[in-house]
Amino acid sequence: MTNRVEHASETWLTDATVFEVNRTPAHSNHKCFTRDPQSGEYSDLTQSLDGEWRVEIVQASDIDFNEEPFVAENFDDSAFYRTQVPGHLQMAGLLKNKYVNIQYPWDGHENPLEPNVPENNHVALYRKKFVVSKHLADTKESGGSVSIVFHGMATAIYVWVNGLFAGYGEDGFTPNEFDITDLLHDGENVVAVACYEYSSASWLEDQDFWRLHGLFRSVELTAQPHVHVENMQLEADWDAESGTASLDAALSVRNASDAATISATLKDSEGNVVWETSTNADANTTFASGSLQGLEPWSAESPSLYELEVNVIDQAGNIVETVVQKVGFRRFRIENGIMTLNGKRIVFKGADRHEFDAKRGRSITEQDMIDDVIFCKRHNINAIRTSHYPNQERWYDLCDEYGIYLIDETNLETHGSWCLPGDVVTAETAVPGSKAHWEGACVDRVNSMMRRDYNHPSVVIWSLGNESYTGDVFRAMYKHVHDIDPNRPVHYEGVTKNRDYDDVTDIETRMYEHADVVEEYLKNDPQKPYISCEYMHAMGNSVGNLDEYTALERYPHYQGGFIWDFIDQAIYATQPDGSTRLCYGGDFGDRPSDYEFSGNGLVFADRTPAPKAQEVKQLYSNVHIDVTDRSVSIKNDNLFISTGGYQFVLRILADGEPVWQSERRFDVPADSACTFDVEWPVDLYRANADELVLEVSQRLAEATDWAPAGYELAFGQTIVAGTKAAEDAALPADGIVTVGRWNAGVQGSGREILLSRTQGGLVSYTFDGHEFVLRRPAITTFRALTDNDRGAGHGFERAQWMVAGRYARCVDNVIEQVDEDTLKAVYTYDLATPQRTKVTVGYTADTTGRLNLHVEYPGESSGELPTIPAFGIEWTLPVQYSNLRFFGAGPEETYQDRKHAKLGVWSTDAFKDHAPYLMPQETGNHEEVRWAEITDENGHGLRVSRANGAAPFAVSLQPYSSFMIEEAQHQDELPAPKHMFLRVLAAQMGVGGDDSWMSPVHSQYHIPADQPISLDVNLELI
Repeated sequence: MTNRVEHASETWLTDATVFEVNRTPAHSNHKCFTRDPQSGEYSDLTQSLDGEWRVEIVQASDIDFNEEPFVAENFDDSAFYRTQVPGHLQMAGLLKNKYVNIQYPWDGHENPLEPNVPENNHVALYRKKFVVSKHLADTKESGGSVSIVFHGMATAIYVWVNGLFAGYGEDGFTPNEFDITDLLHDGENVVAVACYEYSSASWLEDQDFWRLHGLFRSVELTAQPHVHVENMQLEADWDAESGTASLDAALSVRNASDAATISATLKDSEGNVVWETSTNADANTTFASGSLQGLEPWSAESPSLYELEVNVIDQAGNIVETVVQKVGFRRFRIENGIMTLNGKRIVFKGADRHEFDAKRGRSITEQDMIDDVIFCKRHNINAIRTSHYPNQERWYDLCDEYGIYLIDETNLETHGSWCLPGDVVTAETAVPGSKAHWEGACVDRVNSMMRRDYNHPSVVIWSLGNESYTGDVFRAMYKHVHDIDPNRPVHYEGVTKNRDYDDVTDIETRMYEHADVVEEYLKNDPQKPYISCEYMHAMGNSVGNLDEYTALERYPHYQGGFIWDFIDQAIYATQPDGSTRLCYGGDFGDRPSDYEFSGNGLVFADRTPAPKAQEVKQLYSNVHIDVTDRSVSIKNDNLFISTGGYQFVLRILADGEPVWQSERRFDVPADSACTFDVEWPVDLYRANADELVLEVSQRLAEATDWAPAGYELAFGQTIVAGTKAAEDAALPADGIVTVGRWNAGVQGSGREILLSRTQGGLVSYTFDGHEFVLRRPAITTFRALTDNDRGAGHGFERAQWMVAGRYARCVDNVIEQVDEDTLKAVYTYDLATPQRTKVTVGYTADTTGRLNLHVEYPGESSGELPTIPAFGIEWTLPVQYSNLRFFGAGPEETYQDRKHAKLGVWSTDAFKDHAPYLMPQETGNHEEVRWAEITDENGHGLRVSRANGAAPFAVSLQPYSSFMIEEAQHQDELPAPKHMFLRVLAAQMGVGGDDSWMSPVHSQYHIPADQPISLDVNLELI
């Protein structure tokens, strides 16, 4: 290597203009071989250095670059720790986990001015011994070169090989590659790495994530033959009008004069050659296919891939290098202010995704990535923003193969440099802003990402970074992007803070803008396509009112959004008692911290889907199904595929139970809608049901790589009234009504009901001696606060409702025998509010053992009371009654503003229904319930059903009371269950989702305190 810097300098750490030393220029990540490879084979020119490394943690002040002993070959590292690479130092227990959102992690401890770094700066001294593999050694001996590649590290590295300085690198989310050909020798070699916790690069990496460090992606050796394709830039275009493809390639070839020709062959997935060519080798070799007939375009709906094989051939006719690259033909453009894919307007149904695993941090595995892609496909998510850094290279391959659109985002966020508490902007302190000393590093970062990822069809938009304000540096980045790639749009949201820089983004992109505000933009002559690069803050129990955003798809310039975010960032940690729990910020003694704000995922940290994903799946579906009693209408929003390849299953549910099923094929062309007549046999079932549910379900007709045949993607339902006659229960001959001085009761059919004059209600409900009332059912006007509730101040504003029902006082009761088989009791309560609003709780019992419960809130017009979080009763049951079966919207929890769910009969239990949100909060609610059964393992228990003519109710069954949940800050702080807690509600407010720090639940999903509320249900022991 010529002009190699031979000595390291500590000044680079705080010099923003030095971000790489001796680093190989960024290039495409095509696979290279010295022979004809098999399809999908891994390159024979690589050697993994993953596995066990030696490491020691020291302070930066301990490092002396003039005579640093640990870099020497013969240094004794036997006292160093053993650690796994890839991996984080924090996950190995060598550094403390730290989580902050906006603020820099050193804030308050130290106050360095950019580009300086804190004095408390850890350095991991890594060492590994290796022997260069024979194939790589042979390539080197044949005039080739050998590099060492660090695919991911944080935050800056110095590298030595055999005691000789190899290079310095920042931007740890794209490869840091160093030519070490001249540093290697025969036999055992030693690589030494000083990995710094902080460098000037830390100012550019203030993302909302755990601050994790070390060599967290793979390290490998790569060899390049003497003649080598260093970079390959492909333009795989698709002309929708003519239905033809074309391929243009620009190759940078090292030592091209020592080769004769370069050939290119394009093959389909079956290995058939669809095009080939050959040209003389040149340092800048190009070739163009012209129009190609009979090829299939790439899209997320139909991700057709081809394989390009490029052979470098020497003068003797031998192949000296083979390059392989998957190719997808597609055209992504902004046309008339609208983003189009292959000529069609596209809508991103997206999520923002951090690379994360609860045990490995950002050092995720291929299986993690596959699991994430599968989740996306199964939940109709068609796009991912790589927030906020380029992802592992394998991720892009998978998105190409499975079909996921990507916004590829530069490793850049500086939120804490320009923002004070309360979202106060300090433009003069912004990094990079218009500061010339940051321009080189920022342009280099976007360049490294683009060069690496350019040839992936899944990458449709380049993003300049996240939450870094704006300035002239972004103009330089924007220009650089379009100098390389004139076709893909550039995305950058930071211009919303300073509209003088609107020219650095091709897309109007905003964060957490409410749907009504977005609509104003769309209705007023929009000049750019619109996306919400972050919306629907999915923190805890969230994602309410998503439908308000998907409804905006009717506007052509609305092109979707990305839910924040994909996975909860929480870390497993062993507690002092030996147990393990998921921990969030602050749990590791890290201060400052933003605590549970790291938990915003559609999937939990263990990658199991959160209940809110149910809503996303239905609303993100490209196929919309509208059912009537005579037809089914299908709107196919897919851009390129018809619905002919899917199976549609038609069902009739009689009071929730399936009684009829038929399978159909409805072939609706892409971007079209059709209505099909259906002769539903409702008359066969109407007389035996109170209501019939007519359902049409879209399912996979054949298995795919991401789901089995029969997997459901979307559904539609409608309700038809039944004509079932009401059944009067036969009164038992042994029925007894007793009105005593202190209590009144009803006996019959093996059941007994006892109502107290002193305890304010039902004190006993037994069946064959089994008691179902541990304490009387209590009025509740409260729910355990959700993350969104806390952020919007609902707790402060509605504090009185926390105690209003809990401490309500019974001020009157009237108990009377209606007839020889019926007893009625009405209890009047004063709520514990200044108004002392009166609520009545009525029980009507008869000798069949059935009990009607009627709770009435009259509405309170005085005092301008805040809306009510929830209204109904909470009932403590014996612990064995943990099973829940219900006829309502499900199967997952639903809320007023999040109930695009299927109406049916569902079975679960209290433990499954307790969603393990990082911060315990309201969970397990089910809306639109007609009846619910709470039973033990033998099927005995309590049935709750709506009274005749009454509205459906909401129900939940939990192992913990609302107040237990409210008090806990982690799931393992909840006690071992000793009871079950049944909540039967007339209503509960929505959960919201616009954001988790300011926006309240939308008003239509509140419970007005000045309006009457009624819960009317029948109870029966079974």
